[in-house]
Amino acid sequence: MPEIRVKSEIAGSVWKIVKQPGEAVEAEETLLILESMKMEIPVAAPKAGVLAALHVAEGEAVEEEQLVAVIRA
Repeated sequence: MPEIRVKSEIAGSVWKIVKQPGEAVEAEETLLILESMKMEIPVAAPKAGVLAALHVAEGEAVEEEQLVAVIRA
């Protein structure tokens, strides 16, 4: 199965984790929500698959282009 690396598009902090490793995800389904400049920005799965790993935790700061999740398609 190919792995899809999901990266943060912006710097901010992880406000809420929506999906957990092992769960199936659909294309464009929200995996987690970042907070940046008082705005909530969803991070979505680019393709359907299974969430293999999360590389962040709620409350953690993330940088732009940081790896946040891996999906097995």
